[in-house]
Amino acid sequence: MAISFENALGVHPQTLDFRVQRAKVLASNLANVDTPGYLAKDIRFDAIVSQMSFGKVQKAPTQLVVSDGYAVPYQNSKDGNTVELSVEQAKFTKNNMDFQSSLTFMNMKFKGLAAVIKGR
Repeated sequence: MAISFENALGVHPQTLDFRVQRAKVLASNLANVDTPGYLAKDIRFDAIVSQMSFGKVQKAPTQLVVSDGYAVPYQNSKDGNTVELSVEQAKFTKNNMDFQSSLTFMNMKFKGLAAVIKGR
């Protein structure tokens, strides 16, 4: 019997993909914190989840389609830049923690598959 990695790993590979893409967007925001007129962007996890079909036959998308949305600042700046350093740093840190959690789940899946293959 063949092992289907798509079924065995579930949504974890796509979750890691999303976290990497979001880290790039947030890093871009942090890099442009002093750029006049720069609009901070963000991508939302629930938008990605809505792209996936859940049911008895789960087929995760091979590539995520991510649409950038603009973040709404808590306080406007005079130069039109909407990046708020502390907010972006917090988002980046939380995204990193979520990435680490997803990676831990993926590693547990691989350990489980290795145990099955070894016959334990």
